[in-house]
Amino acid sequence: MTNTKRKTKGIPDLVDKHVGKQLRTRRSIMGLSQEKLAEAVGVTFQQVQKYERGTNRISASRLYTFSKILNVSIDFFYEGMDGVSNNNAIGMSDNEQDSFDASAATSNPPEDLMSKKETIDLLKAYYSIEDNKKRKELLNLVKSMAKNLS
Repeated sequence: MTNTKRKTKGIPDLVDKHVGKQLRTRRSIMGLSQEKLAEAVGVTFQQVQKYERGTNRISASRLYTFSKILNVSIDFFYEGMDGVSNNNAIGMSDNEQDSFDASAATSNPPEDLMSKKETIDLLKAYYSIEDNKKRKELLNLVKSMAKNLS
């Protein structure tokens, strides 16, 4: 009798999920469908779905291609990683470490507004205003309204 292990699918890595989330957010803001992005990169839209869910890792060369197509730096995909805990990370300790920032330990992480459809719709509408002066006036109006409500 042979001893064979049944291979099971693993849980997506937190970093891969974060990078995928950033990819989805930027693609949505730019108004690209998964199909259009996949075509530009040379993969299937199902592959883009897997990238966005973090199910499949994005290679360095493909991440570079995404950054060029989506007009962002590679750093963009890792923005906000400070709040992501990755137990697979190699470090100097076997235990999770406290943050050097004392306020970080007491504050709750902010809600990820960039993943909300409402935020993406608002950004698309805002940047569809071609006149920079009008866009700035709108921003000042919204800031003023928010200040008066709080």
